[in-house]
Amino acid sequence: MTPDLHLWIIPALPLAGAAINGLFGHRFSRKLVSAVALTFCGAAFAAALGIAVRFSSFTVPHIEFLAPWIRAGNFQVGFAFYLDQLSLIMLLIVTGVGFLIHIYSVGYMAHEEGSYRFFAYLNLFMFFMLTLVLASNYLMMFIGWEGVGLASYLLIGFWFFKDSAAAAGKKAFIVNRIGDFGFLIALFLVIKHFGSLDFDHVFRAVTQLPGEAAGAGLLTTIAFLLTVGACGKSAQLPLYVWLPDAMEGPTPVSALIHAATMVTAGVYMVARSHIIFERAPIALTVVAIIGALTAIFAATIGVVQTDIKKVLAYSTISQLGYMFMACGVAAFSAAIFHLMTHAFFKGLLFLAAGSVIHSVGGEQDMRAMGGLRHKIPWTFWTMTIATFAIAGFPPLAGFFSKDAILWRAYQSSPVYWALGLITALLTSFYMFRLWFLTFFGEYRAETAAHGHGNHPVSSRVDVGHGGIHESPTIMLAPLVILAALSIVAGWIGVPGSLGGNNRFDKFLGPVFHTTAPVSDNGSAPGPVVTSEKQVEGPEPKTGPRTELIFTGISVAASFLGLGLAWLLYVRRPQLPQQVAQFFGIFYHTLVHKYYVDEFYAALFVKPLIDGSSRILWRGIDQNMIDTAVDNGAHAANSFSDNMRHMQSGNIRSYAGWVAVGAATVIAYMVWMGTR
Repeated sequence: MTPDLHLWIIPALPLAGAAINGLFGHRFSRKLVSAVALTFCGAAFAAALGIAVRFSSFTVPHIEFLAPWIRAGNFQVGFAFYLDQLSLIMLLIVTGVGFLIHIYSVGYMAHEEGSYRFFAYLNLFMFFMLTLVLASNYLMMFIGWEGVGLASYLLIGFWFFKDSAAAAGKKAFIVNRIGDFGFLIALFLVIKHFGSLDFDHVFRAVTQLPGEAAGAGLLTTIAFLLTVGACGKSAQLPLYVWLPDAMEGPTPVSALIHAATMVTAGVYMVARSHIIFERAPIALTVVAIIGALTAIFAATIGVVQTDIKKVLAYSTISQLGYMFMACGVAAFSAAIFHLMTHAFFKGLLFLAAGSVIHSVGGEQDMRAMGGLRHKIPWTFWTMTIATFAIAGFPPLAGFFSKDAILWRAYQSSPVYWALGLITALLTSFYMFRLWFLTFFGEYRAETAAHGHGNHPVSSRVDVGHGGIHESPTIMLAPLVILAALSIVAGWIGVPGSLGGNNRFDKFLGPVFHTTAPVSDNGSAPGPVVTSEKQVEGPEPKTGPRTELIFTGISVAASFLGLGLAWLLYVRRPQLPQQVAQFFGIFYHTLVHKYYVDEFYAALFVKPLIDGSSRILWRGIDQNMIDTAVDNGAHAANSFSDNMRHMQSGNIRSYAGWVAVGAATVIAYMVWMGTR
């Protein structure tokens, strides 16, 4: 019997911090605001660590029911929390990385006005994200889902006096609502057909249904709608457009929400719902296609970006595509493995980018940087580790998780593998392009201020090479910790082909390996007990030697990306402009991000705004509000004019009106007396 773990305390702690700073922070000193935020977030991380240490002694899945919430006939939903291997991993990622980013934020936001609002929003985001990953039913997950959307809107638009930040916050909020509509319809279908939103009840009922390999049915429809929600939250095609603009928020926001936690919520939701998706292979195929296309699409855009945070933003979209592709080929453990390693090295990349921006006085254009490795060595070395990790160099964390996805993608379709491999090559190229432009060569702020090639830029603050300075210790400490995790985190998932036993996959085995996949005839025999050697999805087509060959190919792609970046930006720095001129229209298409934003603006935004203007201005404002006000004014004027004529100044007229009034009163009293 598992003791009560009081899981509710973990999300309640950051909620308390958000309430204290939100209500009273304007009266606190900056140090007290920071202390409140760090204390409650750190306590949540400590509580999560305590559960992780004792996890092996628990009976899982562990469900804690707190109170009833909604009751309607036989349907009911309660406040309840759910703990298993999957939610434990997410719990540690959210609280651990979140706590490190809170620490970093103390230094980064040290001189910002209204920092109490920032930390209140940051704690509020932690509360909603923890509610999402600990939810035991889809409704609580949806509350956390909507809550992180709200917190994201507040954090992206923290500098609300900037039009670009305010617009980015609204864009993120609206685009996510499109995806959330699909998620909500899926919940209605689940309620109608299964009579519950509890994970255990729904998944148990789903295992009794036949698979839908031969066509689309209820489960495929639900899975499609869940995919729509996941595409919005995890920035997949075609709903990815909010994430690059979200870089308008402070850099710690980019690291926490748009690299480590919120954007992975869609991947987590698909993985949590894997029993539904496994019985809807058409939906799984759609997920894989969306993921593969998103990965390579965003990677090509990242190749030509010049804003250091925009490069990382499109890199995030691309890596989320990797995770989606893994889910689509039923490699759910590999997807969560990459989710974890990505949280470490991408969180580190964003924080290191913030340190670079901090050191050069706010500049974000890489063409105005260069030669910084000797001036900010701690930032340089930690960002170097993250760059090699995301590029897939062994033995860093990104190598193992990326390789696991590529190998499982090949098991499903060589096309997915090829797209993933090209994406890996592009990832290595644009990350080393960032690395070389930022840290090598000569400092180019003055050159950039007068324009650079065909893309004139203006340095925000020309600090001069002598004015560049390393970030304070409170900002560097999280970088060092994340750098260490970016090195060693992948070692728990070493595959058998490299002499390991993939302990990460085995840990998640009870979550993902206990349901039989859909058979060729579309039937699903239901839950089965599996051995530790069983792997998710189809049996491998080839052996460890072939896997090792494919591992070598992916490493070669990483080296090729490094070599191309060195050739173009170190050895022959004049080549990029020549390449840009050679590719002409295609290059400009990439610079303008395939004109997707312009297309959406022409197709949706402008007509809606114009249509809304017509409806609001002509229909409501003119025809309803103005008419009501004008008619009311005319009626009042007419009534007052009639009443004015009663005041004639004639005494006999007044006496007549008094007599008429008195007669009316007497008649009324007589009539009442005779009833």
